[in-house]
Amino acid sequence: MTITTTATPPASTTQRTIPLVGVSLGYFMVLLDMTVLSVAEPDLSSSLHASMSGLQWATTSYTVVFAALLLTAGAVADRLGAHRVFRSGIAAFGALSLLCAAAPTLGTLVGLRALLGVAAAACVPASMAMIARLYPDAAARTRAIAAWAAISGSAVAAGPVLGGLLVGAAGWRAVFVVNGPIALLVLALTAGAAVRCPGGARRINVRSQLAVIAALGLATDALIAAGARDWPHTAVSGAAAVAAAVGLVLLERRRPVTPVVDAALLRSRGVLIGLGVGAAVNFTLTGDLFVLPLTLHRGPVATGLAMLPMTVPFVLGPPITGRLVARFGPRPSLLGGTTLLTIGAVLLASHALTAGLLLTGCGVALALPSLAAAVMAAAPDGAAGAAGGLLNAVRQCGATLGVAVAGAFASTHPSVALLVPGVVCAAAGLALALSRPQN
Repeated sequence: MTITTTATPPASTTQRTIPLVGVSLGYFMVLLDMTVLSVAEPDLSSSLHASMSGLQWATTSYTVVFAALLLTAGAVADRLGAHRVFRSGIAAFGALSLLCAAAPTLGTLVGLRALLGVAAAACVPASMAMIARLYPDAAARTRAIAAWAAISGSAVAAGPVLGGLLVGAAGWRAVFVVNGPIALLVLALTAGAAVRCPGGARRINVRSQLAVIAALGLATDALIAAGARDWPHTAVSGAAAVAAAVGLVLLERRRPVTPVVDAALLRSRGVLIGLGVGAAVNFTLTGDLFVLPLTLHRGPVATGLAMLPMTVPFVLGPPITGRLVARFGPRPSLLGGTTLLTIGAVLLASHALTAGLLLTGCGVALALPSLAAAVMAAAPDGAAGAAGGLLNAVRQCGATLGVAVAGAFASTHPSVALLVPGVVCAAAGLALALSRPQN
């Protein structure tokens, strides 16, 4: 997305720090909603009489829409003004979360979670534009983005524990109620003029965007139906997903003014491998977060605490990884991360829970901070911003597929469900190892 920084920046550190905290908390809330629901799955299943496929849709309806809309959310922010889009997304996220808490049926919850994905997509690219507005100096902006990543990234670690405490105290509905106060706080912290960004004339490719949503949603539906052994449903949704994907390709070949995917990125082998690793890492993380609460057979608080060996490295590891990437480049960290994720999956499938969770967490902490550097280094000149947006979208696609695929084995073959992510990470790591290093 295009970032404009022509306005006079805020005069004082406080004028910058307050809205930066607000923007970071906004992304914290978006990421929290991806992990906090995991430990609520048993209570949700009991309360709303949800099947395995129903639980999968309760999780993936959010990530499907979030992933698909990330491709054009930056264009929307550029056109309407990043601060307007961000604050509208935050307000909608808070209101929809409260509606989720009151959802009377599973179908209602799934629909509301899809709308939450729309609100989440509105927040993420816009938040980056707002940070650029606050910090036009490159060095200061780098430090601000690091703080943004640290605050928001802690949501992944906090999600299972916070979710366990909330579910233990008040049931699954409490994990959505908590978003209301956070949203109000974010709106208060970002109310000043310092983050206001002007709109523009950038066009939005609505037809291609709808095709992306259809293709990803139908593919997810086919995988979930396959997990339920509903083969006619699988065949229909799979065929429709292929048709939607073909339609997307045809729309993109018409060379629209604003394609949802920059074709130059797809011609770069380095970018494609980086995208594959990103999808594999999120496949593993979200798949494990979905499967483990269903297999541990513990209370919500105990389940959240049991996941700490995996989630704590998400907070402690990125600064170390950042220094490693700065000294050696992203490739060693990515190779190390995929290796640890593969071994962690084997240990989890073998019921070595603590060791498996620890290696999985360390693998994620090594790989995720390295991905942006790897993909942007491999991107053609002038396409770094588009590469970053595509990486985020593909990562969320990986998260969606992780729940759909691992969830298909969760009830009947839980060890297989925990081993599948390791196979995916091993394949991604092997492709990276066989590729030619970027200069």
